[in-house]
Amino acid sequence: MGHRISVTINGTVHEAEVESRLLLVHFLREVLGLTGTHIGCDTTNCGACTVLLQGRAVKSCTVLAVQADGREVMTVEGLARNGQLHPVQEGFFEKHGLQCGFCTPGMMMSAYALLQQNPNPSEGEIRWGISGNLCRCTGYVNIVEAVKYAAEKMRATPAAAELERS
Repeated sequence: MGHRISVTINGTVHEAEVESRLLLVHFLREVLGLTGTHIGCDTTNCGACTVLLQGRAVKSCTVLAVQADGREVMTVEGLARNGQLHPVQEGFFEKHGLQCGFCTPGMMMSAYALLQQNPNPSEGEIRWGISGNLCRCTGYVNIVEAVKYAAEKMRATPAAAELERS
């Protein structure tokens, strides 16, 4: 027996009938076709599936789709606005914060959540903020630099940062 859910994802309301046991990551990828959220480990270890649920970074491989009913979810697809990369996305590009790219969507969402809470994080705070996300390629140095870049850019354009909060 299924459940009828209504979830606002990246600003758009989506309604669907889902099984009780359907994970949010599978709802996003298979039901809605939002494949930016990656499936890595299914055990909350890697963070590739990180999305924002009600503004909080969560690993969507351990959240049921029914738990998102009536709530807001933001995926990596929701970062760009009006064809413009978000400063977090731009930072990963400019500072070479990715190699294979598998961890990148989750890493970006964790970085975004961190910057919403702390617009001027230290290197240690950045490393703590992304600590739930594993990268097997980069060594994290450029990821940290990408987050620093995004933080600086967001602080330099307060109007853009304010839009993020609304």
